[in-house]
Amino acid sequence: MATARGPARLGAAVCALLALSLRPEPVRGQSEPKIHSTEEVILKPSNTEINLYCNLTLTSSPCNGSYWIKDGEEITGTRNVAANSTEYKILKPRTDNSGEYQCVFTFESSPPVNATIDVKARPEITGHKKSENKNEGQDALIYCKSIGYPYPTWTWHKKELNNDTGRYMITNKDNYTELIIKNLHIENDPGDYMCNATNFLGDSYASTLLRVRSHLAPLWPFLGVVAEIIILVVIIVVYEKRKRPDEVPDDDEPVSGPMKTNSTNNHKDKNLRQRNTN
Repeated sequence: MATARGPARLGAAVCALLALSLRPEPVRGQSEPKIHSTEEVILKPSNTEINLYCNLTLTSSPCNGSYWIKDGEEITGTRNVAANSTEYKILKPRTDNSGEYQCVFTFESSPPVNATIDVKARPEITGHKKSENKNEGQDALIYCKSIGYPYPTWTWHKKELNNDTGRYMITNKDNYTELIIKNLHIENDPGDYMCNATNFLGDSYASTLLRVRSHLAPLWPFLGVVAEIIILVVIIVVYEKRKRPDEVPDDDEPVSGPMKTNSTNNHKDKNLRQRNTN
């Protein structure tokens, strides 16, 4: 009995292997949709219009619509119903039209598919602080924003910028960068700070003037008012002192106008005597 079971098991194993080898393999990719789309686009000053298109060339399920996405957000007004092709036009393209575009096709019985088209442009800084005023000991925040794609590499520059103290903190995220300076020093921190955005198409930069005031800066308006009051009091006192001698005469000053003297009185007495003699 043992010898009979061995050949039977061997024959069953051979049959199973033959069945697996003869089974037809599924054609990979035959049921997966394929999209033919525009290649990447580089914006140039001479561009007057850009056309982005996508064609659904292979699908096993009927398409029930399509739409466009830019930088992860759907572009309003681009939904198209039951079409195997879609197009998106950019009229008078500018730097802020650059980014990552996607055409998305949806189906009734299968998940959506998409294709990505990169519209690239050199960076352009569109937002930054021209100047910043802070008091000594405070923290300062300077930032820069840019447009353009791919996202730039950010760097900050300042003459004699030394971060040995660890007071400078830089944060970069896509088209945004910020520089935070802790515990401002009036001797070292004032000056022009420059942010620079660079990608493979070019670069752009902008500068911010940082002013650092003394600890006494909040007292300056009060000290100015006190100084004005003191000057006004001094002027009034000097004016009163100069005015008093002219208006109130002293006893030692001579009386103005003719004064009767003893000689005049004697002359009158003499005339009176002569009349009496006559």
